[in-house]
Order: sequence, then structure tokens, then C-alpha cells
Amino acid sequence: MNKLKFVKAKSETDIKEIINYNIDAFSDTPDFKWTYDEVKKEVGEGWELYSMNLNNEVIAALFYKVENSKLLTKNTAIKVDYQGSGFSHKMKEFFEKVARENRLKSIVHYCRIDNFRMYSLNESHSYVKTPNRMGPQGTVVEWIKDLK
Repeated sequence: MNKLKFVKAKSETDIKEIINYNIDAFSDTPDFKWTYDEVKKEVGEGWELYSMNLNNEVIAALFYKVENSKLLTKNTAIKVDYQGSGFSHKMKEFFEKVARENRLKSIVHYCRIDNFRMYSLNESHSYVKTPNRMGPQGTVVEWIKDLK
């Protein structure tokens, strides 16, 4: 039986394990350098780092940060072998659970401007694209979901 769980990175070893799960896929991402130093910088800026594990294998990395009454979120892609199997929806459910547990009013998700699979996923979970752009040349798009 497949067991999916979300595991918080609590040590440098945890961070390195998450980084190494698919380093080649993210080493050339223009908006984020997938290196130990860059991930440590994100964590140092208040982002919580979690791995999405299936049967003890890291299949994605997730970041979130509580800011004011919002949960700010971003994530890496899911490992290719597991894409299209519903794990992206589980990731969104995880973020929503965290937001509700913290009694937050909204979830803000950041993704690359050319990540059309994430656009569809965001829309299917009632996120609305905002006009806000970040990153180099505005390559990161902001989406928001208001919680009731």
C-alpha cells in the first residue's frame, strides 16, 4: 500500500535529502537555484520546508510561510514518475489544511509564468491569478485563494 506523508525538514540532513531527491530537474530553474545554500536562505527567511514522501521516497518539495493572515506557498514539481497521479491535489490539500489549522484568511501560491499545469491545478482549487509578478523579469505569478 502506498503511504503518502508530508515531512518537515528539521535538520541539515533533512534539507540535503530533499535537495538531492531530484537536483537535476531544478538546477537550471531561472527563478530559483536548487542548491543547499539557496534552500537554506529560503528557510532562513522564514519559509518552512517540507518533503512530500511516498513510501519513504521524496517526490516533491514544498515551502510555506505564514505572513499576516495569509499562507504563502510554493513548491517544486513532482517527480516525473509520479506526475498525473493526483499528488498535486494532495499538495494543495496539505496547504489548505495548514492554512485552516492556523486560522488564516487566504492562501497565496507562487509559480512560474510558464507553468500551465500549475495554472490548471490552481484554477481547479479555486485560486485566482492576480496581476502581481515577481522574480527576474516578472517570471513568477501570484495566485490567491480566499478561505471561508
